[in-house]
Amino acid sequence: MEAPDLHGLLRKHWGYNEFRPKQEAIVRAILDGRDTAVVMPTGGGKSLCYQLPAAALGRTCVVVSPLIALMQDQAAGLREIGIESAFLNSTQDGPALRDVRQRAERGGLSLLYLSPERIVREDTLEWLRRLPLGFFAIDEAHCISEWGHEFRPEYRQLRALRERFPDIPIAAFTASATKQVRHDILAQLNLRDPAKFVMSFHRPNLRYILRETKADEQERLLIGALEYYDEGNVIVYAPTIKAVEATAAWLSAKGHPAVPYHGQMSSALRQDHQEQWMAGEKRVLVGTIAFGLGINKPDVRAVIHLSLPKSVEQYYQEAGRAGRDGEPADCVMLWQKRDIGLLTYFIEQVQDPAERNRAWQRYRVIRRFVEETRCRHRQICLHFGETPKWDECAACDVCGVVLDWFQLRALKPAGKRLRTARAAVSGTRPAEVEDGAAGATPLNPDLRERLRKWRREIAASHGVPAYVILHDSTLDALCRRCPRTQDQLLEVPGIGERKAERFGQQILALLA
Repeated sequence: MEAPDLHGLLRKHWGYNEFRPKQEAIVRAILDGRDTAVVMPTGGGKSLCYQLPAAALGRTCVVVSPLIALMQDQAAGLREIGIESAFLNSTQDGPALRDVRQRAERGGLSLLYLSPERIVREDTLEWLRRLPLGFFAIDEAHCISEWGHEFRPEYRQLRALRERFPDIPIAAFTASATKQVRHDILAQLNLRDPAKFVMSFHRPNLRYILRETKADEQERLLIGALEYYDEGNVIVYAPTIKAVEATAAWLSAKGHPAVPYHGQMSSALRQDHQEQWMAGEKRVLVGTIAFGLGINKPDVRAVIHLSLPKSVEQYYQEAGRAGRDGEPADCVMLWQKRDIGLLTYFIEQVQDPAERNRAWQRYRVIRRFVEETRCRHRQICLHFGETPKWDECAACDVCGVVLDWFQLRALKPAGKRLRTARAAVSGTRPAEVEDGAAGATPLNPDLRERLRKWRREIAASHGVPAYVILHDSTLDALCRRCPRTQDQLLEVPGIGERKAERFGQQILALLA
């Protein structure tokens, strides 16, 4: 079989000329038929690493994903760029399920998304034998490990995939796994001589700021933060459902449009609140840990925790939803002494002795993380088994960063200066900042808002989140470049052939 033109597919479907670090090597390993294990931080482009080989193979990649909303969004996003994809889950009625099954059996799907609970059912395993399978992709693979912070017992049963389909390669993906969890993933899935890719856990565009506070101080700081981050979106994590509801209501009453998100809401209401936030209709989302797995919103400027997370992995994953566009973003933890009591109470409720011991171990590590006066970026890297060549980051509270809004002075972050300082720490050359860089075209806010309004309307008519139509970074590039022809439009990052064909005339008319 002739080797596929990977750069051509990347350009055609995703509208990008270059791969991000390690993406191409991962794709080639999967296409070579190897088992693959990938640890790639949030925002590194994990999804493309299994979506592109699925598009190149001409056979079906079965993706195991833990969240219904994520499956639906990813399948919708792939269809928008011309890659046939579908999902099977409990939200579908009989005719919809039959339609997907028939298309899969005919070989009409490049990607098929299933939950771990559904894929390990005997009837599903038997049915999968009728499909032209290319490989299995296991997303959020840390859930398979008892040592992982989001352990889900049904993930353990995924070993059936190796037993029942010994010749089909398996690719496992996660954003947050310690060495112990990585070893557990390989063992549980019985991966054979896998190609291993572990990216750096250092996110140099993020600032980690931790502060012990009192309750009244926390409220004052939260309002100061929302006045400070007046562009992009904000996620606020609260420790309980009651706190989520109260915080969202209080913020809305103070003039900061916010929506709550937690596990006791109906799935329809959760989906509605998530979409309002994704579309930018509500700028602040207040959630429990139920929110965020697989969230693909690039312009989150701040993630604010109002309590101690239960583990460093949980904090890294949740904080990592900030700054996925590579621009500077802040990860702030405003914790209180009483959080310690709440965490210990929850740990004591765990019935299984081994799991309770693991919870105590995670608790001791997160206490050490917040209380030690050592560089936060370095602590995180060391926790995940990476030893940085530097001791200070210039991007955390321990290394001297003081947030302007802690003094409640509403000053704007100096993006270019901050990025340069961080890049020097991470050992990479600072990227030039388009905004304000010499010769760069400044953004026209009116034009950007027109494009955002058009995107919201298109997304609503297609029944998909706004980012599925175009990412914010693509809207910004359109504003700066102002393409006048279809060929110029295809040179804009994020616009592939299918999007140019479907939306090109409307975009060009708006820009004109």
